[in-house]
Amino acid sequence: MDKQESRGQRRLIVGPFNRVEGDLEVRLEVSGGAVSAAYVNAPLFRGFERILEGRDPLDALVVAPRICGICSVSQSHAAALALAGAMGVEAPRNGVLATNLMTATENVADHLTHFHLFFMPDFARPAYARRPWFGRAEARFKAVQGTAVRGAGAARAELFHVLGILGGKWPHTLTIQPGGVTRGVDARDRVRLLATVCSFRRFLESSLFGAPLDRVLALTAPEDLERWRLSGPDGDFRLFLEIAEDLGLADLGRAYGRFLSHGAYPDAEGGHLYRRGTIADGTAAPFDAAQVAEHHRFSRMAGQDRAHPPFAGSTVPDGMDEDGYSWCKAPRLAGLPYETGAIARQLVDGHPLVRALVAQDGGSVRSRVIARLLELARTTCTMEGWLRAIDIAGPWCVAAEMPDNAQAAGLTEAARGALGHWVRVEQGRIAGYQIIAPTTWNFSPRDLAGIPGPLEQALVGAPVLDDERTPLSVQHIVRSFDPCMVCTVH
Repeated sequence: MDKQESRGQRRLIVGPFNRVEGDLEVRLEVSGGAVSAAYVNAPLFRGFERILEGRDPLDALVVAPRICGICSVSQSHAAALALAGAMGVEAPRNGVLATNLMTATENVADHLTHFHLFFMPDFARPAYARRPWFGRAEARFKAVQGTAVRGAGAARAELFHVLGILGGKWPHTLTIQPGGVTRGVDARDRVRLLATVCSFRRFLESSLFGAPLDRVLALTAPEDLERWRLSGPDGDFRLFLEIAEDLGLADLGRAYGRFLSHGAYPDAEGGHLYRRGTIADGTAAPFDAAQVAEHHRFSRMAGQDRAHPPFAGSTVPDGMDEDGYSWCKAPRLAGLPYETGAIARQLVDGHPLVRALVAQDGGSVRSRVIARLLELARTTCTMEGWLRAIDIAGPWCVAAEMPDNAQAAGLTEAARGALGHWVRVEQGRIAGYQIIAPTTWNFSPRDLAGIPGPLEQALVGAPVLDDERTPLSVQHIVRSFDPCMVCTVH
């Protein structure tokens, strides 16, 4: 033990994390039994933005989805939206509905996977063996063996038949185009799709919630959650509420209280199912994409002395840099770090329960997980309505030409939050392509002003036991954001 540790101060390197998509390392400074500072490192450079430079703009539809095998439909959608903006084309209603169904399928599958395979297995660890709920958590969520884990895997596989019918395959479908989708459905397809979505809904009702989804949608206040915890239906949602209460997860993992959403699932009136906007310290405001810029001060990138608006952005790695500690850039909105994700979508959209939880507890571990599960229920119910709204005889896609010079942004929402693609076309070729993914927002390093990113801030105050080398509290906070590191370092 060195002198620093003898005074109750020490440093920990936590990582690599399992059950996280991609590589992640967190350096912690611990003082007085709690994290006093955190530095989040995405230790991999991939360079998709550079790969796209000089290509035909439509190549983005092939290259960009391969950033990630988990959220490839969202990447495809963002690329298609950016190209549609450059072309000046709008998809017909059927194309919008089909795209919504494909992105929603991927997103709800991600939410399901996060809860069952990434987040809840932490509570089946031997460290919690003395807790009153441990036996149930181990039986349901122990890695590979848990009954809930196996059930969720089967339900997810069946749900992906939606992507098989609409997209031809998953991941990396080419069905989503700037002008809509390349494949329509007939009456028989719609019956099969409805049966698949209804089957998924029955799984959620019988296993995850133990109650009809309408009952979940009726939750509007923290008192409703408390009643569910004490006497609600016997499902995994109630088990999570019990664990969260016992471990104080409502007091763990608060960041800045600033949230943003690009808006998810466009509608025919120019709005979204989940609205676009921001919430900062309880105050709502519009989202202004012109206020977005990325900082490289503590990224291993050239151009560390200034902020980079996406249309003028750059991705030039600097392997000799000694100040940077991550390959992740630091996106900021009007110079400030913002959190994104299901909690941001539901908060901006005005969900009364999520707003009450954030007002009461901030963006905590419990708030993030509850928002994700509420969104899982809301989106699944909406998918049935989208299927019934399709006009089988209507158009699915319109053609358009790419001008020689144009620029546009494609803003959408992946499961983990706000995703944006910014494309600049010059002389018929991609002159610049910048991507800001959800985990780039949430897991960003410090910026030009030295302000930590959202996760770095959320980790401050996390309790660390003397004998812990990979603190459980830190793992709960990290996984509450559901990181996808391969998208982060695209």
